[in-house]
Amino acid sequence: MSIVTKSIVNADAEARYLSQAGDQLFQKRPDVVSPGGNAYGQEMTATCLRDLDYYLRLVTYGVVAGDVTPIEEIGVVGVREMYKSLGTPIEAVSEGIRGLKNVAATLLSSEDAAEASSYFDYLAGALQ
Repeated sequence: MSIVTKSIVNADAEARYLSQAGDQLFQKRPDVVSPGGNAYGQEMTATCLRDLDYYLRLVTYGVVAGDVTPIEEIGVVGVREMYKSLGTPIEAVSEGIRGLKNVAATLLSSEDAAEASSYFDYLAGALQ
């Protein structure tokens, strides 16, 4: 297991990424946790964080594979349409993924953060 994979898996298990990235998302996009927002209320906030967990795992798969194919095949195909049908602001999802990337950069060496960065960028861009 590479240091990148090990760091991501360890931080994921401790929920460090999710709580820090969720905080960044909700500070930048208070509309999603305000009344009427897609992450308003405890249950919907938990759903939002669950989705971020899903995307963190997809980035991990990409890092392990050394390719964006798992991200594309598992996480991107059909997601835009699903989020549109649910009224989920896709920009906010991408913002959450960028938050995950920012937190990862603080937990990894600069070399490892650079390696993982391209997978976060790919995923955030592919959802747009």
